[in-house]
Amino acid sequence: MKLTVPTMLTLLRIALIPVLVVVFYLPFKWTSLAAAAIFAFASFTDWADGWIARRYNQFSAFGAFLDPVADKLMVAVALMLTVQKHPTVWMTLWAAVIIGREIAVSALREWMAELGQRAKVKVATLGKIKTVVQMLALVFLLYQKPLFGLPIFTIGEWLLAAAALLTLWSGFAYLRAAWPSMKEDSRGS
Repeated sequence: MKLTVPTMLTLLRIALIPVLVVVFYLPFKWTSLAAAAIFAFASFTDWADGWIARRYNQFSAFGAFLDPVADKLMVAVALMLTVQKHPTVWMTLWAAVIIGREIAVSALREWMAELGQRAKVKVATLGKIKTVVQMLALVFLLYQKPLFGLPIFTIGEWLLAAAALLTLWSGFAYLRAAWPSMKEDSRGS
């Protein structure tokens, strides 16, 4: 297997997960900035690996499998860190919605692939918007501190709520796209 640049970026994103965790717990004033920067860089590599793969035709089966896994791992870890530091009902609820939807949609995609109908549940524009809002929310929540008089953490909380709502909406869209296949399969059982 030849490693492409996009796959190397995806592997880098996975390697940054333990770095994010360690930095998040360091007892220094700069750790929130560093954690936010690590997560922001990882989010950038998510965009960059896709752009490079499309632009230079550097697709691989391994990369196609690993990219969404890396994204979900990074987001889940950032959510767990945020909830651990700010264990409120709303923060926990939003994190549970986002992680739960990712598990459900991954299972749905796998099942649709087994039926040979994976294209019906491919990533849509709404899912991409959700991802951008979610990544921005997590950067703000990891940073935590006011910046230029702006309540960055509060903005992050609102963005996370918006991301959770977009998560539900896009999850429903995937389910609706798969529903005809689900109905068809249940008649055959």
